[in-house]
Amino acid sequence: MGVWIKQVESGSPAQRHGIEAGEKLLEINGHPIADVLDYRFYMTERRLRILLQRADGKERMVRLRKDEYEDLGLEFETYLMDKQMGCRNACIFCFVDQMPPGMRKSLYFKDDDTRMSFLFGNYTTLTNLKEGDIRRIIKMHISPINISVHTMNPELRVQMMKNPFAGKALDFIKMLTEGGIKVNTQIVLCPGYNDGEELEYSLQELAKLGPNVQSIAVVPVGLTKYREGLTTLRGFFPQEAKEVLQTMERWGDRFLKEYGARTAYASDEFYILAEQPFPDYDFYEDFAQLENGVGMMTLLQHDFALALQEALAQGVQPAAREATIATGVLAYPMMCDFAQRVQQHFPQVRVRVKKIINDFFGHTSTVAGLSTGQDLIAQLKGETVGQQLLIPANMLRHEQDKFLDDVTPQQVEEALGVPVVPVENDGFALLDAMLGM
Repeated sequence: MGVWIKQVESGSPAQRHGIEAGEKLLEINGHPIADVLDYRFYMTERRLRILLQRADGKERMVRLRKDEYEDLGLEFETYLMDKQMGCRNACIFCFVDQMPPGMRKSLYFKDDDTRMSFLFGNYTTLTNLKEGDIRRIIKMHISPINISVHTMNPELRVQMMKNPFAGKALDFIKMLTEGGIKVNTQIVLCPGYNDGEELEYSLQELAKLGPNVQSIAVVPVGLTKYREGLTTLRGFFPQEAKEVLQTMERWGDRFLKEYGARTAYASDEFYILAEQPFPDYDFYEDFAQLENGVGMMTLLQHDFALALQEALAQGVQPAAREATIATGVLAYPMMCDFAQRVQQHFPQVRVRVKKIINDFFGHTSTVAGLSTGQDLIAQLKGETVGQQLLIPANMLRHEQDKFLDDVTPQQVEEALGVPVVPVENDGFALLDAMLGM
């Protein structure tokens, strides 16, 4: 038990009280410290008794005072202070299993760590946990937790996730909500499995858990061309997508009436598949499921319109320029509309929009975030790009140094002869990038 201290922040309470790197943190106020949750929960008090172990094995106690919730200033070998939990499931729809060979090692790691859910918004299936872990979450009031539900039918969940514990883990959702923990949930919808009556059942069961179910996002299964040896799955036909929308909007109306919040949403992709217009801005309330692509298009449209209105009111006069926006199949029509509106108001600015077909993962992958550097090069080589190539920032990993295929923005720049400019998914940032501001 305990975790080794890698570094002590200069000027921090820990540094002022003589805590040193290379010591092992054992306890805070009598509570054993095993990971980041223990540390963050127990170090919030003003008065702390910190039990340490030196490199020679001798223990010592440090007593200190600090401001409530002030960080101690300790850094550890890893952020979690523990090994990250991998996934024990073999879901029939797992995207990681559909990765081509030869990619960087990190892309094959299946995360299923509840701590990452709380800290970074990752989704967890709860299949790694025991009742004691759930009681710990409730005790520490770790909220909200993001949960990959997929179905509330225990037998079907076992079938879809190929984990005999997957059905039993659904009981943990009830324990969490009854314990005051708020949850955001997602359902990856697979035609013929958890849609139709099964989706109705899942929504019905989640509704019984009350307002601590903050949000429910339904997203269509993502398929690549690398599915040899995997369960046969297909995407949704337009009529099926319409039926999903009808179900989600009906249940959203019910949640709104019973709990005062819409709660249940379909992802933007379902509206595109169904050839239906996106709902209005107010429909999405606090946009709780943006990471699942719920309301992302509506928010972008709304903010872009505001940004354009503001630019016109301020009399912005950008210099003459040409640029190209590279985007995926799904966002292409919207980007074309944005480009037309910019050229209408600023004729000296010409913005082309290039639809990138996903040859790398397969043509069923239509979101911009799965576009690769090699597809950009292959499909833009020899074309007039202009002064800059604008790309969604989510085409790159968090460090913004690589595409999914390990091609770097610099390699794309060299191949095309123009600067590559990552743009955040924000209407104001997008307009600024288009205008060269």
